[in-house]
Amino acid sequence: MYVDEMLNCVDCGRQFAFTAGEQQFYASKGFQNKPNRCPDCRQARKQMRSSSGGGSGMGGGGGQRREMFQATCSQCGGVAEVPFQPRGDKPVYCRDCFQSKPSYR
Repeated sequence: MYVDEMLNCVDCGRQFAFTAGEQQFYASKGFQNKPNRCPDCRQARKQMRSSSGGGSGMGGGGGQRREMFQATCSQCGGVAEVPFQPRGDKPVYCRDCFQSKPSYR
């Protein structure tokens, strides 16, 4: 049984109702946490994220290029450009050598 609950918005500080219906919806979706923002701030945040290209930057083409690092290819000795800082304890391959290796997935 759900009962309306008053919560405080983390952005504007106003109180807002987390209704019994919303609680039931959250539970049906498996959400564990209560909302942190009032409906107005939630909508404003959603609009800000969509207008700025938002997202996590993973696979969504968020507009920001990844930092790339140069290393020496462990197979051919050529220049390898990789999206991580090589530590030296594992082999690093250029694009061509990496693509020619058998896939273990």
